[in-house]
Amino acid sequence: MKRLATYMMTAAMTLCGTAVTAQTMNSAYFTGDYKYRHDLNPAYGNEQNYISWPALGNLNVSTHGNFGYGDVVMNNPMFGKGSDKKMTTFLNPYISSSDALSGFSKGNNRISGNVDITILSAGFKAFGGYNTIELGARTSFGMSLPYELFEFAKNTGNKSYDIGDVTANATAFAQLAFGHSHQIGDKLRIGAKVKFLFGGARADLKMENLKADLTADDKWTVTGKATANVSMKGFTYLESEEEYNDPQRGTYRKVDDVDIDGAGLGGFGMAFDLGGIYKINRDWTVSAAVVDLGFINWSNNMQATNRSQSFIFNGFHDTAVKSDHTNSLDNQADKYGDQIADFANLSDEGDQGSRSTGFGATVNVGCEYTLPIYRKLTFGLLSSTRINGDHTWTEGRLSANVAPLKWLDGGINVAVNSYTASMGWVLNIHPKGQNFFIGMDHLLGKTSKEFIPLSSNASVCVGFNVAW
Repeated sequence: MKRLATYMMTAAMTLCGTAVTAQTMNSAYFTGDYKYRHDLNPAYGNEQNYISWPALGNLNVSTHGNFGYGDVVMNNPMFGKGSDKKMTTFLNPYISSSDALSGFSKGNNRISGNVDITILSAGFKAFGGYNTIELGARTSFGMSLPYELFEFAKNTGNKSYDIGDVTANATAFAQLAFGHSHQIGDKLRIGAKVKFLFGGARADLKMENLKADLTADDKWTVTGKATANVSMKGFTYLESEEEYNDPQRGTYRKVDDVDIDGAGLGGFGMAFDLGGIYKINRDWTVSAAVVDLGFINWSNNMQATNRSQSFIFNGFHDTAVKSDHTNSLDNQADKYGDQIADFANLSDEGDQGSRSTGFGATVNVGCEYTLPIYRKLTFGLLSSTRINGDHTWTEGRLSANVAPLKWLDGGINVAVNSYTASMGWVLNIHPKGQNFFIGMDHLLGKTSKEFIPLSSNASVCVGFNVAW
């Protein structure tokens, strides 16, 4: 049972791969001449025109989650006492269940990550407003694991486990975006952006309605449906042929590898950003935007499923001493091994045809107050909500922003979101001719010796642009 639970967790984490959100620096939403505010709200323009340095204009890497490396990998209590390994996993039998499971949420344990690279971007004043053109590559992933899965893996006992659903998804695509913002009167500014999306790959893994009933003395039952869907040009599952332990059942095929024959466009889609800014008076400004409202249509959907949705173990009955007897221990163990093979392994179901997937829209709502006695200082409150099924999250961020010089601005902020509390900062240097910015929505915090953050919450954003 422990091996089965561990297999399911490993499969979810492995198949997750890499995947999508429009992610730029929330800490810079109220930073006056941050060149990429239009990615957070397309109504924003800039005082300067700019063009990005190739692949360096806006590089953003971030992760969010309510569990992380420090919850899975722990100090080995047996280090120096018969073991030379300093670190171990929470599954180590010498770590108590209460300590091993203390870092996991009682609900769903979620983690998501993003890598957003601006290949080329430009912003310029024309057509009565401010215009942007962007070419970028985006990848992100999301994973949701219920608490009961970790409990089942760590502390399997004679009880019922209603594990629920395990989900993981990943997407990679390129985008070409055109934006325009326009001032209407003295108080209102509106903006919109259209994005053409060129899909590279989409992968989804879902284990539905997982249950383990170990309460009965004479029967254990594990049920659940596993489905993997991958949309990618030239992608195929590779299967190997295995023999059942029972020779009368012949052979079965199981997915044990994948192959990618060539590369190309896997899908095409569109998305829109819409936003507005309203200046109530000299001191107060409010704004709102929805970004990444769209979809990608994929040309194929390679699917794999488990052949059996249940595994039943009802004990060893009338076990014979002789190994060639029908009810020998070896024969009965072989029967259960065949059941596990059907339940735990995926088999290729072929191409299910085209499919359309969304990638989550984000709603940003902001309010900014300019300090009357020192107008170079403002305070801002930003609410961000990403709508993406099991990977939906909400954040509130309070910031203090200052522009002491015409070519220098930045700020610090604190935030509380669905995963954790955090602190961020941004520094934006923009003299005539050059622009450099760097910032974090979440400070890195403690890391392992391999420089892996112990928390799953971390971010860094940096960019180099030519400005005039």
